[in-house]
Amino acid sequence: MCGAELKVLPEAAQRVVAVLQANGHPHAPVMLDDAACTAQQAADALGVAVGQIAKSIIFRRKSDNAAVLVVTSGDRRVDEKKVEALVCPDGTRLGRANAEFVKACTGFSIGGVSPLAHATPSVTLIDQSLFRFDEIWAAAGHPQAVFQLSPRQLQALTGAPVADLAVDDSEKNQDWQHAVRLVSLRAPTPDAALAISSPCISVCRMDAASGLCEGCFRTRDEIAGWSAATEAGKRTTWNVILQRMAALQT
Repeated sequence: MCGAELKVLPEAAQRVVAVLQANGHPHAPVMLDDAACTAQQAADALGVAVGQIAKSIIFRRKSDNAAVLVVTSGDRRVDEKKVEALVCPDGTRLGRANAEFVKACTGFSIGGVSPLAHATPSVTLIDQSLFRFDEIWAAAGHPQAVFQLSPRQLQALTGAPVADLAVDDSEKNQDWQHAVRLVSLRAPTPDAALAISSPCISVCRMDAASGLCEGCFRTRDEIAGWSAATEAGKRTTWNVILQRMAALQT
């Protein structure tokens, strides 16, 4: 990438470019037309499987307030207990990292966190699920900036160990079934006179593979539009939710 092209990229993305160039990486970051703040959005924009998106998840290690970076596949969810077993030898726990913590430690905003060029070095781990693919894509410091690499190149660039860090499929299925039972209890009755309850069970986490919330089986758009929806619109959404839950149980 020449100097003129470098100037087009946001400052945070330029830091990623500098690291890639210093390591002789063959693929420069590219700017997507629109922001890709989720793995699904990035996969759709690139025309690849969501699993090929290397998403960077930041945790806060409570013992020393260090940033812990887990790079995993876009269709996987990180198992915090597996990560704690590797990075918390004193038995302490990991905490959630808010936007301010992520920005201060990495220099990147959530949605554009790169696995490289952090403002302060993070404790980094790579999930083995990424090695299902020959080609993956990672954020390059900005929600619209991404770069191509292989899992082996990611390991070489970060120097991070590879481990099984994802939630087991059987455990994930148990979580889904538990959520189905709880959400079903909130389903509206045929009595049109009663107010329509929200399906939310206070588990606000989007599943990358399905694009649905793991606590209410709605899409982001359905969640955002719920409060403004009419009673008839809410019933329609509930009917869709019930169909989705039935499909999970077949």
